[in-house]
Amino acid sequence: MHSFGKPRILIIGCGDIGRRVAMQLSRNYRVFALTSQIRRFQELRAVGAIPILGDLDKPDSLWRLSGLAQTIIHLAPPQNTGHRDCRTRNLLRILAQGSDTVRRLIYVSTTGVYGDHRGAEVSEITPVSPQSERAKRRVDAEKVLRLWAPAHGVALTILRVPGIYARDRLPLERIQMGIPALLTAEDGYSNHIHSDDLARLVCATVYYGKPQRIINACDGGKTKMGDYFDEVADAFELARPPRLSGADIQKIVSPMVWSFMRESRRVTNTRLSELKTPLRYPSVAHFLKTISKNP
Repeated sequence: MHSFGKPRILIIGCGDIGRRVAMQLSRNYRVFALTSQIRRFQELRAVGAIPILGDLDKPDSLWRLSGLAQTIIHLAPPQNTGHRDCRTRNLLRILAQGSDTVRRLIYVSTTGVYGDHRGAEVSEITPVSPQSERAKRRVDAEKVLRLWAPAHGVALTILRVPGIYARDRLPLERIQMGIPALLTAEDGYSNHIHSDDLARLVCATVYYGKPQRIINACDGGKTKMGDYFDEVADAFELARPPRLSGADIQKIVSPMVWSFMRESRRVTNTRLSELKTPLRYPSVAHFLKTISKNP
């Protein structure tokens, strides 16, 4: 089948996960990828994507996206300041001009929208309670998408994603630097998903995602953050990080790092079964057993 006859998918924000998604979908779809950097064209072509030059911060540069694809995979983060996601708003303005071309939109959000639940379980029906500006921008993106999609006949699926890890996305540098973790009594739960699993879940959502649906795309593990650092340290035969109180740690880490450390929630993933894609790595521990011990 000639590629011009294939259905078209547009990936917005084609970083690590986007490249993995493009590689999988390019077998059956004509995949376009928005990038603001011409120097990335060759890299995107290498994974089977057709690069489109444009910048979500510059609406006038997005005109090529109108009417381009039936399915949109939106992986781009919001801009770095404010409570509104201006990038998503700019994207939707241009997509609305496409004569109802878009039929499906997949948005990759964050479990940070739930805020701090002091270690309690959260599910997709838990009300959002964003506490950082970063999370507030994500809630804004979700809100505008959930209003826009049904009004334009678009099936929207939101994947809420926790900490992404992979062989090259482990906290090895942090551990080697001896940056402390919280005392066990004060430590919060962290939630994870492997890059490969997330990319496979995004692809599965193209086929199986229910309209106007939110899914927590996480492994469902219940590991505290300090224990996660210990697991990684042990796997690579490194010294475990020292443990300090929250009051002491706040003095030595950035406000952004502290915002990650102080929020605690256990994110459930019961809706993942809808995507018919079992996880290859149901926990960080499963993954760590598969890798070499040489950092």
